[in-house]
Amino acid sequence: MLQTVTVRKTELARQALARHGPTLDLRQRRALILCDGRRTPAELARLLGADTPALLRQLCDDGYLEGLHTPGPATSPLSAADTAAPADATPVAQIAPARRRSLSAARIYVQGMLELQRAPAAFELRTRLVGSGDEAATVAALLAAIAGLPAFTKPGFAERVRERVAEVLPEPHLPALAALVLGGELDAMA
Repeated sequence: MLQTVTVRKTELARQALARHGPTLDLRQRRALILCDGRRTPAELARLLGADTPALLRQLCDDGYLEGLHTPGPATSPLSAADTAAPADATPVAQIAPARRRSLSAARIYVQGMLELQRAPAAFELRTRLVGSGDEAATVAALLAAIAGLPAFTKPGFAERVRERVAEVLPEPHLPALAALVLGGELDAMA
């Protein structure tokens, strides 16, 4: 009978997740959280996207995951029977949906981040974002909100928000997001 191969995080991964440091990017953190020893690589690919196999291999190579079969030495704990796919199986890359990008998702995420702040400026930025009626106004309000975050949040928070927004913002708007200069970046450029 075919055994299902699951992927689980190592102690190193648990420590990295607990630290919340710059060791892992948001996508790596998400993958490690989902690698609970119950999900197969195919299930993870459906949850995380088409590039998941490469991400999982990298996390395994870095010592954050175990249980993933990687071609190589014959000393692998997994046999070919453990990792063999059924003959009629569709490759994971074809199963996994393309990463979705949505202006609405970016808007909702930034609104939520602004709601968490107690500063009056955050309320004003959120009000502007909620009131934006068309695509151009929404993008302008998103950029203004992200640029305004360093004034009333901890260092690095605005950068993490920008990274998350970059994952979901429609591609035509990514250059404007990348060109956005945050408060701490001005000091570094001087």
